[in-house]
Amino acid sequence: MPYELLLGLRYIRSGRSSRFVSFISALATVGIALGVAALIIVLSVMNGFQKEVRDRMLGVLSHLEVISLPERNVDWSTVGQTLSSHPKVLATAPFVVGQAMLSAGDQIRGVMVRGVDPAVEPAVSPALSQLVAGELSSLESGRFGLVMGRDLALSLNLSLGDSVMVVTADPASGPAGVLPRMKAFQLVALFSSGHFEYDSSLVFIHQSDASRFFRNQVTEGLRARLSDMHEAPFVRIELEPRLPSGAIVRDWTLENRNWFAAVQIEKRMMFIILMLIIAVAAFNLVSMLVMTVMDKRSDIAILRTVGASRGSVMAIFVIQGAFLGLLGVGFGLLLGVLGAVYIDSIVGAVEHAFGFQLLPKGIYLIESLPSDLQWQDVLAIGPTALVLSFLATLYPSWRASVIDPAEALRYD
Repeated sequence: MPYELLLGLRYIRSGRSSRFVSFISALATVGIALGVAALIIVLSVMNGFQKEVRDRMLGVLSHLEVISLPERNVDWSTVGQTLSSHPKVLATAPFVVGQAMLSAGDQIRGVMVRGVDPAVEPAVSPALSQLVAGELSSLESGRFGLVMGRDLALSLNLSLGDSVMVVTADPASGPAGVLPRMKAFQLVALFSSGHFEYDSSLVFIHQSDASRFFRNQVTEGLRARLSDMHEAPFVRIELEPRLPSGAIVRDWTLENRNWFAAVQIEKRMMFIILMLIIAVAAFNLVSMLVMTVMDKRSDIAILRTVGASRGSVMAIFVIQGAFLGLLGVGFGLLLGVLGAVYIDSIVGAVEHAFGFQLLPKGIYLIESLPSDLQWQDVLAIGPTALVLSFLATLYPSWRASVIDPAEALRYD
């Protein structure tokens, strides 16, 4: 074994005269470990929240949808065959969509009205496959039934069987201008996707009722559910040249681009902020190595007088600092991975010990802290922390290598 490695590892176990140096070494190692663990846990929780919100959004939204351009006739049977022929498409469902207002008592709400076929819609909308009240089969053509989110029903003080007035603009303009068109619908079912935006602003009616009510002044389309939601952008690119003229295909990443971009920016900023914490802990190695160099000046001088090169002296202290950094990063990765995997149990134990609830059920839509450990995050954090630890060792090690042996031994 090279003597540089032996001395570097030996200097980690300082004697009685250097206990303070040992304390600083332990502090730097623990700081690196805690910083790495905190970064892994925080990013995993952010990934968990993103996955939770995304899955709830996709309970109402479609993985892929095809709509028609205004005033363009599209052969939807051809579009349906094209979508169904793709190996990654599991199910398709037709829809029409328009905007309207709901009026109940003295309450008025603007909503998005989606006309669907209740026989096939649950295959592409998981939120409608498990209703919280009522049956989707009650959404029959000609009955003008309506399904709305539970939050919207609460805000309008509605319950199953109540009547609600749906109001939209009549496209047939008269001498008095645009007039409203109104129709009473009966509330037949309630859904809850867990996403407040959709639970409070989206209603479903039968597709034929929507066409009659809006008098075909609606956007038509087909929705598709894929075997893997992450493949949606690639499926969209593959389908675009195969669709007839006038049809536009969109995937869920395009419909929510701003939200996902904001989440990614937050994640990157959190990575940078917490990496600065790791950098502060890593640069504690600088003070530790400086004190070690001052304590070992006579040892360095003796090594130089017996023929050790400056590079060898520098390597001794680089090895010492790099080993402590490696130790801290290793423990940090272990703590971070275990913390991210068992975060729910850890939070439960803390809540039980201190008698409080981190995520009250009456305020938050989720009852437990979500965590989604992604190994690409771990693989990015580990090497970055190691590089910071290594860089922190360079300057003190270089200062040790340029110590003049005669000057160091003058008073010894």
